[in-house]
Amino acid sequence: MTPPRWTQPRTIAIVNQKGGVGKTTTTINLGAALAESGRRVLIIDLDPQGNASTGLAVEDRSKTTYDLLLEGADLADVVQNTAIEHLSIAPATTDLSSADMEMMNNEGRSFLLRNALTKGDVAKNFDVVLIDCPPSLSLLTVNAMVAANSILVPLQSEFFALEGLSQLLLTVRQIRSAANPGLRIEGVVLTMFDGRNNLAQQVEADARETLGELVFRTIVPRNVRVSEAPSFGQSVLTYDSGSKGSLAYRALAQELTGETTEVSAKP
Repeated sequence: MTPPRWTQPRTIAIVNQKGGVGKTTTTINLGAALAESGRRVLIIDLDPQGNASTGLAVEDRSKTTYDLLLEGADLADVVQNTAIEHLSIAPATTDLSSADMEMMNNEGRSFLLRNALTKGDVAKNFDVVLIDCPPSLSLLTVNAMVAANSILVPLQSEFFALEGLSQLLLTVRQIRSAANPGLRIEGVVLTMFDGRNNLAQQVEADARETLGELVFRTIVPRNVRVSEAPSFGQSVLTYDSGSKGSLAYRALAQELTGETTEVSAKP
């Protein structure tokens, strides 16, 4: 059965200023899980590394999110389908590396992505828009948060995991007061979790004590299939549908949409 559509696209920025915490992995696989459930999903690759585009085997990058933000390109000219049914992407290249500098003199620099997404009717064709952000609180990330309804924070289960979250939450408050009063925190998802590791369990305990219900019940385990899938240009759901990583991202998608389930990485 096709799930009910939201009246407007639900736009979620995947944000954490730390690198290597699973932002792109979460963007790709959450997007694939939502698409698998029948929702129409658009990924906006806003990371100059373009890993979401590479991880979905996007070869044609003649029009990218750089063109969308800085060259006035229409969203319709940038978006392309992926090999996954219901999943589309606006790809990125290293051209985005200079975007922050080029946006500095633009008075509306924080609103470029929001304007691009609300121009025309293309975005309205999607149920969910996921924005893969760079590993910094840069102008690109600010653009994502101004354009989004909410943010989702991947949190790696390692020492110092909670460091930096206070700065991110401060930035969210600043965005709310200055540009996007409706911005909310969708939740924090623990990633790369090894339930056999005492440190990982302590990180989970600290996160739940500090952040409470903001932490998703679903935990994404450390899983070799999740790590392997991008090298084949696939989501883990396509690469190994029955893997623990696939099950976790399906559970996260269900929890996100209110079709609650729970997957734990604990043995």
